Amino acid sequence: MESLEKKLGYTFQNQALLAEALNHSSYANEHRGSGMSSNERLEFLGDSVLGFVTAEFLFCTNPDLPEGDLTRIRAALVCEQSLYEVAQSIDLGAYLKLGRGEESGGGRTRASILADAMEAVFAAVYLDGGISAASQLIHRVLLKREQEEVEKRKDYKTALQELVQRKPDQVLLYRMAGEEGPDHDKTFSAEVLLNEQVVGSGSGHSKKEAEQAAAKAALYALEEQ
Repeated sequence: MESLEKKLGYTFQNQALLAEALNHSSYANEHRGSGMSSNERLEFLGDSVLGFVTAEFLFCTNPDLPEGDLTRIRAALVCEQSLYEVAQSIDLGAYLKLGRGEESGGGRTRASILADAMEAVFAAVYLDGGISAASQLIHRVLLKREQEEVEKRKDYKTALQELVQRKPDQVLLYRMAGEEGPDHDKTFSAEVLLNEQVVGSGSGHSKKEAEQAAAKAALYALEEQ
């Protein structure tokens, strides 16, 4: 347990919470007589904790993105594959308690089991140390990578052009979709088209800002395909 806590960067006051987070249902079923609980309830709670922390992060770091784009990015960040990669990075599978069937069937490396256990661990930290502790952990193991990607994509138009050029015969165009407000405080709207199809839109106080916002939206949309 101590080695896992070091990887998490968090020390539990209530070790029973961490132990429960590592109990797969197959193991709990084999020890039903002892009153052991599986990590399924913690997984349920952890899903909501992760969703909230991720939503808050995206809301604060992407002030210009509309709700639909925020929802798509959050879904990508909290998906099974993303959680599986986080679990792999801390070797979470080595600490799981599995039933004999799951053990022999390769459960320690199964994406669904590891992703669920990762959510259970988030919940255990939340119950033990509160939302601040859970948020710090989620930022450290998951959202920090997203923040690094955001920094890399500050010039969204260049990043989008590089992404599009990976395939031949792709035509990328920007067009202004409108403007509103007085001359001293105008808001411009722009769209980016890929092969004559709108793939992103955005707004800003200059045409350049609007195009960058549109490119940013298009980047997220295309990277999820």
